[in-house]
Amino acid sequence: MNAQLAVLERPVPALPAASPEVVVMKFGSSVLVDPADAPKVASDIYAEVRRGRRVVAVVSALAGETDRLLAEARALGLAHDNSLLPAYVVQGEERSAALVALACDRVGLSAATLTVRELGLVADGPCEHARPLSLDRAALDRALLKHEVVVVPGFGAVSPEGQVVLLGRGGSDLTALFLAAELELDSVQLVKDVDGLYDRDPNVHPDARRYDQASWAEAKALGGGLVQPDALDLAEARKLKVEVRNYLDGHRTVVGPVGAPPKPAPAHRRLRVAVAGCGVVGGGALARLLVDPRVEVVGVLVRDPSKPRDVPGASDAQLAPLLVSNPVALLERDPDLVLEALSEAKAGYDVIAAALSRGVYVATANKQAVSVDPDGLLELAARNDAKLLWSASVGGGVPMVEAVRAARDEAPVVAFEAVLNGTVNFMLARLGEGAAFDQALSEARAAGFAEEDPSSDLQGLDALAKVRLLSFEAFGVMPDDVAIHRDVLDPAALPPAGSRQLCRCELKDGKLVAAVRLVSGALDPLFAELKGEGNALKVISQDGSVVRRRGRGAGRWATAESLLADLSDLAAARLSKAV
Repeated sequence: MNAQLAVLERPVPALPAASPEVVVMKFGSSVLVDPADAPKVASDIYAEVRRGRRVVAVVSALAGETDRLLAEARALGLAHDNSLLPAYVVQGEERSAALVALACDRVGLSAATLTVRELGLVADGPCEHARPLSLDRAALDRALLKHEVVVVPGFGAVSPEGQVVLLGRGGSDLTALFLAAELELDSVQLVKDVDGLYDRDPNVHPDARRYDQASWAEAKALGGGLVQPDALDLAEARKLKVEVRNYLDGHRTVVGPVGAPPKPAPAHRRLRVAVAGCGVVGGGALARLLVDPRVEVVGVLVRDPSKPRDVPGASDAQLAPLLVSNPVALLERDPDLVLEALSEAKAGYDVIAAALSRGVYVATANKQAVSVDPDGLLELAARNDAKLLWSASVGGGVPMVEAVRAARDEAPVVAFEAVLNGTVNFMLARLGEGAAFDQALSEARAAGFAEEDPSSDLQGLDALAKVRLLSFEAFGVMPDDVAIHRDVLDPAALPPAGSRQLCRCELKDGKLVAAVRLVSGALDPLFAELKGEGNALKVISQDGSVVRRRGRGAGRWATAESLLADLSDLAAARLSKAV
């Protein structure tokens, strides 16, 4: 290995890894209505993971599924003794858990499911209204150590005799609260389709007031079916705060030991969003936005509006009124926020700068555009009371920008190394398996990793731009492009089998030393074990601590998810500003 590349391999003190923060989130059937809703649940989970947390996601059955399964079981079972019914009914929650785990995997999260038996969740009492007693905490801890997300079916448990039992209607709330209590957390999130607890029914009384904070007793008196009463009893007994959170606007009513007087609920309009670019990433984000009730898509910037578009679930007739070919025309549609996913650096930079100049918030996946002058773009945003986020520009679905920022906040960063280009590393894997260069490139395009023009990936320019952005986040400065050694993936001179495109950057004697190389031989297992389009990051701090992240670094859904997570953060910032 080149001596320049060995700079990060010096010994560093071994420090115990801090246990990641854990959050328990419960998603009911009012949010998880049908299989098409699994991606929005994955989005909520992804937002927590990129904040550095591990997630235990408790899910209910899809809307209407529990009633259907109950009716089938009761029709076939004995009316007076139906102890086998629960084992049939919990299939609804198990199906939801599998769907949510699949949706999490699609966006690059490491996810697993645990059944109630694998959890060792024991409950006692009537078979359809039992109460949780104990949990195999070690099994849950092992799963959380290995995965970012553990999806658990709610509503069910196992009796001391080993039979499946149910926790009563609304029992998924009880599952979530019991898991949070056993994990020794102080709060739990219940994600629903309502915007909190009211003093009266807002559907009957337009002047009803909403609680930001309510006591357990108030919630039991006013909540109706909002939270299962047994779950509220458990919350009070175990001193758990219950955050009843609305999926649509993020408002939380926090139920805990003390309350506060309710207030009039603010009216929120739909967020007006424009999308610049409708390729692999832009088209994926657009598909999600078009079915999101929180959002009104006001325009889509494309080079040729007459060209058919690959936007899953959307027809050409539906898209036609949205398409424009002029950035000025896009911004004249008065968006609150622009999602920028163009493939060209200059065109992307111009759109970002024009939007920020108008005070429009921007989330971008265009690393080459934003890496031109991130400092200047942030200053432009500040001057115009706007905001700019670029997490989707680096790492696809891997929250690399957040990881570097978190490491920098703890201690000065001295170096990082990373696999940053999913297209190249997917191709290197296929080449190592014996595929021809053209075949590997064709497969990368078919999988949605490579654009039609792959030159930026193959010449190392994509990775170089990402190195510059991560350097800006880590050190506040960026290396000059000409100072970064950059290997090219050339079909005439292919590297050895098992090679990786590895990026490195170190602050040494006040100067940045950086490289984008095709390397083989002994590698950190973090990089050596990557498969296909996987990306990974290792950040080394001055105190010797090391932060590692890895996941799916390319592809439509992983990168679009990161872009949509930035959109959610910007929407929350706008909402906070308006309030």
